[in-house]
Amino acid sequence: MRHFYLDFIFTAIALAVAAWWGYSHGGMGGMIATLSITAILAVMEISLSFDNAVVNASVLKGWDEFWKKIFLTVGILIAVFGMRLVFPIVIVAVTADLGMMEVINLALYNPEEYSARLMAHHAEISAFGGIFLLLVFLNFIFDEKEVLWFHWLESRLAKLGKVDAMSVFVALIILMIAVSWASTEQASAVLIAGVWGILVYLGVQVVSGMLEGDLEEG
Repeated sequence: MRHFYLDFIFTAIALAVAAWWGYSHGGMGGMIATLSITAILAVMEISLSFDNAVVNASVLKGWDEFWKKIFLTVGILIAVFGMRLVFPIVIVAVTADLGMMEVINLALYNPEEYSARLMAHHAEISAFGGIFLLLVFLNFIFDEKEVLWFHWLESRLAKLGKVDAMSVFVALIILMIAVSWASTEQASAVLIAGVWGILVYLGVQVVSGMLEGDLEEG
């Protein structure tokens, strides 16, 4: 447990800040609601991070000390603060055509307008995030795995995965179906957001492949 002292302290501070913010905006009821939401999000984050921890440990065991430190500092900073704090603000700022500070102020002091702005661009945000996560899922189910829970199905999906760019092909089909379901005003925005989701995913794969190649050469 001694390894988690700082985590417990940070969690307590975060809960205290959430309680203060909730109380200042809605009294005792606001404080209880804010604490409840914060606690639920914390539990979800911890539970969803278990699988990432296992994967990271399996990957890091073959790395040297330098790359381990790079991963545990820069990588975790990007994953925690970049993807969970900065990235959502950037998405809202880009889709709603607002400045970063304006989005932060809306989120903190005018949540109703922030929610309205966010929901107005729900389609393209969902297209970007949905396609990215879909590719992560497709890459997993098309990959050859040592342990198969549903052997008949997973073995056949692994055979399909041997075809180059199969996951991207499936994702593009689903994206085009989603575009056909979108309204005329949203169709182009959904298509562009979905393509960006694919490009970002492929960019991550390219960088990952380059790093793995450098590590193998080292």
